[in-house]
Amino acid sequence: MKICHVNMFYLPTFGGVEQVMNELAQRQVKDGHEVHVYCCDSDKNIRIKKKEEIIEGVHVHRLPYIFRLSMSTFIWPSLLWQFKNNFDVAHTHVSGHLYILIIGFLSRLYGFKHIHTTHCPWTDLSFRPRILKPFLLLNDLIFNRLAYKIIDKVVAITPWELTILNKYSKNKNKIIVINNGTDNIFFRRIKNNQFRKKYRIKEKYLILFFGRLNPTKGPEMLAKAAINITKKRKDIAFVWVGPDEGKAEEVKQLIKDFKNMHYLGPLKGKEKVAEMYQASDIYVLPSYREGLPLTLFEAMASGLPIVASPVNGVPFAIHEPENGFFTNYGDIKAIEEKILLLIDNPELRKKMSENNMKKSKAYDWNDIYKRYMDEYENLLTENA
Repeated sequence: MKICHVNMFYLPTFGGVEQVMNELAQRQVKDGHEVHVYCCDSDKNIRIKKKEEIIEGVHVHRLPYIFRLSMSTFIWPSLLWQFKNNFDVAHTHVSGHLYILIIGFLSRLYGFKHIHTTHCPWTDLSFRPRILKPFLLLNDLIFNRLAYKIIDKVVAITPWELTILNKYSKNKNKIIVINNGTDNIFFRRIKNNQFRKKYRIKEKYLILFFGRLNPTKGPEMLAKAAINITKKRKDIAFVWVGPDEGKAEEVKQLIKDFKNMHYLGPLKGKEKVAEMYQASDIYVLPSYREGLPLTLFEAMASGLPIVASPVNGVPFAIHEPENGFFTNYGDIKAIEEKILLLIDNPELRKKMSENNMKKSKAYDWNDIYKRYMDEYENLLTENA
């Protein structure tokens, strides 16, 4: 099968969507499929000079963008004429972008199948740049409805999205739910874990934030709660790991006077990430919005109790108090209270840890990959 994935970014850009694409693409290559990726020539910060390359067997085509609307929104219309149309299946990612409509038109023109994974981008305008707001309105009124009409199969990553998607597509039969997942490396215990030693973390307990330091992720909320906790306790360390997307400086300013708090920047490589999780005691996700983040399943597989905002798809994976606690976005006192509750109750942490490791088995990427490939095959045999 000849397959292409289309998204705004691909490796080396750090993010959940890019990781999902990579998980699928690597397995597709391993199974003997020819896999291509089309994306714009930016990593969100700089323009990437190398336009054509092969990354781990995946043919990557980076097309030049003509301008950007926000950190994650670039316009690259050359996809319309530079896209090679001899694919069996085109798989687009992240709803609301021009390239989805372009691939939809091309699929109708050339006869290949078009599957789309939404990645749950739906939110209000609170964190959106002003320049994007007219485009988001047009998306809602016109472009999303047109794009969804000509997509062959729509994949939501959480049932939370279904009400929204039914607004854009009257054909409910072409909308399915396939969750994100986790690599089985996170199920295995790391021997001789050096994470704490490497970063000179001497405190008994370690609280982790892992993800993009983006305004919607709320990393500064954990920093404010950490300061309150540190005034009472000296045995708890806090670590922020991930690339800066607008909030790293604020976090660094908040924690600069505290030796038990560390911003480590991005961390790449599954082995290093697994080591990071397993060196931690609690994972905190204080987001304003989420889809169904990969980090949630990675933390679960690593046996971490979770403190998270009950937003969007998160309550479909976390059930309080079975495997974590919920705190509303911006509720610093609640974040503080739940962290301390878990720290002071080792039996509760142990029970949540066991529940999370057990539950995470249902989110193995190998199983999720098979579900996607079944959908590919179904599309190709529908009109055969």
